[in-house]
Amino acid sequence: MLSKSYSILQVFARQKEEKKERALTKREWIKIDRIVIILLFAAVIAGAILFS
Repeated sequence: MLSKSYSILQVFARQKEEKKERALTKREWIKIDRIVIILLFAAVIAGAILFS
C-alpha cells in the first residue's frame, strides 16, 4: 500500500480555485483598527519599560 507524503512544495503550489477577494465591511475595519491600536499601545509601553 502506498502512502501519500506531503512535501513542502505542495504548500506553494497554486490552488485549483482562486479565492475572490471581497471588500471589508465597516465593522471589520473598526475591529482591525482597534486590534492594531492596542498592539501599538502595548509595544510603546513595552519599549518604554525596556529602554528606561
